[in-house]
Amino acid sequence: MAKNAKIRGDKLCSMKEAIAESLHDGESLVIDGFTHLICFAAGHEIIRQGIKGLTAIRLTPDLVYDQMIEAGSVKKLVFSWAGNPGVGSLHALRRRSQKDSKSRIELEEYSHFGMVARFLAGSAGLPFWTLNNYGGTNIGDVNPLIRKVQCPYTGKELATVPAIHPDVAIVHCQRADKQGNAQVWGLMGTQKEAAFASQRVIVVAEEIVETSLIRRDPNRTLIPSIIVDHVVHEPWGAHPSYVQGYYDRDNEFYVNWEQISKTPETYQNYLQDFVCGVKNRDEYRRKVGSDYWNRLVKKSRMCEGVDYGF
Repeated sequence: MAKNAKIRGDKLCSMKEAIAESLHDGESLVIDGFTHLICFAAGHEIIRQGIKGLTAIRLTPDLVYDQMIEAGSVKKLVFSWAGNPGVGSLHALRRRSQKDSKSRIELEEYSHFGMVARFLAGSAGLPFWTLNNYGGTNIGDVNPLIRKVQCPYTGKELATVPAIHPDVAIVHCQRADKQGNAQVWGLMGTQKEAAFASQRVIVVAEEIVETSLIRRDPNRTLIPSIIVDHVVHEPWGAHPSYVQGYYDRDNEFYVNWEQISKTPETYQNYLQDFVCGVKNRDEYRRKVGSDYWNRLVKKSRMCEGVDYGF
């Protein structure tokens, strides 16, 4: 990885290059996106490169982290809710979290807000974050990192969670320039907080645009170039999740995934065919076929621009 990657004028590279230069065995990673903008292309490249021993961090570790768990990339999961949204279990996670599993992974669980608070603390440079939370649960009994303090103003007892600083954050967005100014609209999740909390940041964009376009619409810029190390142009990189204004969520994929992932044999067959069996996202798209993608193309709903003059 270039020593001064964040100050380069042109950070555009392939996904293969970005992952190889940024992420290494035994490090911690967050692939962000809350239903929206989940970068499956990055998860697949991590599997192809055989990176192991990762601490995978995410509010909702859905299919992308489950695939990394099945591939043997993950040793620890830091998370809140986990599942195949609207469908069922994450079967690789379920198999590897059972007591008798020979490849059991370590679990560190929080509430959704607890995970958000960890990112908030990390992004703000604070050692911890306070929450008026966990009073009606026993999560704190099994997670010693959830602690309590007395409010110095009211005397009320509050929960705390420690700041988190992933080694790498991967953020998918609608568009970015080559410097790494990333613009997002629609459901945002914790992309901004995760990026600012992390040591290294990879921005993955559906579209690469000129900086002049970014500057004409500044309020959509969620991630500034000064914290970004690599920029990857990866159309359809978030499939089967969705990208507002580009393509719809592939609900059929999520439903079918229940059967694909139920047994190690069918799971490994999928990974071999559609992850390890292709070189990159372009080859994945060609393998799936153009007719498949056509049904997910977005229906246009334009938002009017505004006047920034003064």
